[in-house]
This record gives sequence, structure tokens and C-alpha cells, in this order.
Amino acid sequence: MNAAPRTLILLRHAKSDYPPGVADHDRPLAKRGIREAALAGAWLRANTPRIDQVLCSTATRTRNTLERTGINAPVSYLDELYDAVPGTVIATINTVGDEVRTLLVIGHEPAMSSVALGLAGAAGTDTAAVQRISEKFPTSGIAVLHVAGSWSGLELGSAALVGFHTPR
Repeated sequence: MNAAPRTLILLRHAKSDYPPGVADHDRPLAKRGIREAALAGAWLRANTPRIDQVLCSTATRTRNTLERTGINAPVSYLDELYDAVPGTVIATINTVGDEVRTLLVIGHEPAMSSVALGLAGAAGTDTAAVQRISEKFPTSGIAVLHVAGSWSGLELGSAALVGFHTPR
């Protein structure tokens, strides 16, 4: 008997502000971002399994996004997810324990789109979602992937991209 697939959710941080003199890592959310992060949280609660763990960049805007979603799950804030390359994101996901069924990763572009597109390839991939992500992975964008095996075995082309949503 095969277990249900694991769910990987990739969330790009909500729209950030650009206050003068504030370093990129420390930029907060804009008013629109505050609103859209809450909408992202509502969509996640309504449309995805309960989130078991969150991996979040240490940037202020990703932390603020998580806070505004209202998601209540154990969180690891990781410096390596800030300004990460796709291989680093996947390697970080590979360290997650098998007890986690649904994983939320909150990060930045261009890593989120590259990871979603790089992992997509398994049967069940939604080609329309692939096309939309190829065109743009906007702030607050949410990619949902199904992973058949363990997190440690996740590699390029091994997941099914089953949806892409942008809360507005």
C-alpha cells in the first residue's frame, strides 16, 4: 500500500516595502503585502493539508509574511534560504524528517520559481501551472507540489506540480 504523497508548498514572500536606508534583508512588508500574506494564509488553510513544518528565510519580509499567514507550525528560520540558489533550497528540504507530511518553504525569487520548475516532472504535473510559473512567480505566489517519496530523496524532476495560486 502506497502512502499518500507528501505536500511541498513554496511561498514567495508578500510584497515588500522599500524604505530609504534599509538593507535588503531588513525590508518590511508593504501595506499590500500585509493584506496579501493574510489572503495567502486563508488560501493555504482552505486548500492544502495541515502544515507540519515551516522553513523560512531570515529576511524580515519572509518572517512578516509567515506571521501574517497565521500558520501555526514549528518554524526553522534559515539564513541559507535568503538569497539562495535552487540547489541550496532543495538540499535544505532534503534534511527534513519523514514525520513531516506537509512542508511550507517561504523564500525569494528567483529561487522559488526555479525550485518549483526544477522539481516538477512527475506524473500529475499541471502544465498550466508550469506555464504560469515560467512567466512569473509574483509576490505571495504559492506553488503546491506532491512528493511521492521521502524528503531526503527529493531531486530534480521527482515531484508533481499540482497547483499555483496568487492571492489577490
